[in-house]
Amino acid sequence: MAHRLFEGKEHACSYRKYRIPPSDHLIQHVIDFARKQEDGPLELAVDVGCGSGQGTVQLAKHFVSVVGTDISPAQIQEALEHAKEPNITYRQCVAEELPFADGSVDLITAMSAFHWFDRPRFLQEAHRVLKPHGCLALLNYTVEMDLSYPDCCLQSLNQVCKEFYAALHPYRSPHLGASSIELYREAYSSIPYANKEWHESVCVRRAMPLCSYMGLVESFSSYQAMLRDDPQKATGLSQDICQRLMSIMKVTSVETQVMVGVKYFYLLAMKDL
Repeated sequence: MAHRLFEGKEHACSYRKYRIPPSDHLIQHVIDFARKQEDGPLELAVDVGCGSGQGTVQLAKHFVSVVGTDISPAQIQEALEHAKEPNITYRQCVAEELPFADGSVDLITAMSAFHWFDRPRFLQEAHRVLKPHGCLALLNYTVEMDLSYPDCCLQSLNQVCKEFYAALHPYRSPHLGASSIELYREAYSSIPYANKEWHESVCVRRAMPLCSYMGLVESFSSYQAMLRDDPQKATGLSQDICQRLMSIMKVTSVETQVMVGVKYFYLLAMKDL
């Protein structure tokens, strides 16, 4: 069965505020792949495990209709509260039972969500609803992000980040195994379609306030698990890491802009005729 996380209202708000969607360039690569065998308009995209809809929105300009689905009512509500694009709708459902007819979907995406699904069942369900030559895109990024700041020792800065991630590692869900990237590699190997691609270490850099970087890490399931287990330990860890980063940067404001490097990996697969 799928693992249910990120479901509380507070966590959904945090997810909406801090999570980083894929870059426009990466989304365009997905669209280009989906168009390989399609001359006409792309009609329907389904973003599974859409959370609060950051990635769903990026698909809107490429499709006649886009549907975001998620198991969490709080995440769907958060997405609806920020919905602006008239061709996007949201539905609450499990990833393994999609409310779409056989052979009706041009593109299925799962952005930083596939690893929480019942993966074999989801892949079977994706195969059912995809049109012939429909595309499946599974995207995720590694937890180990890096920081950079002008005139700052990058090694010292990122050593603190590594200590942050290491402190959270014992709270990582056993469902993810040693590394979630291996789950995606396994999926890539198991998909029988002839036309498929694997991409790894695609780095995207984004400027954001230091407090947003902290909020991003605090939205991770491992930090949330620590917070549930020992709130004082979790908040103390976060405060200590933030203060150490500011000390290395020689700044006094958590609003100071830093550059965050995020390493994506993803697979693309086109259903055979």
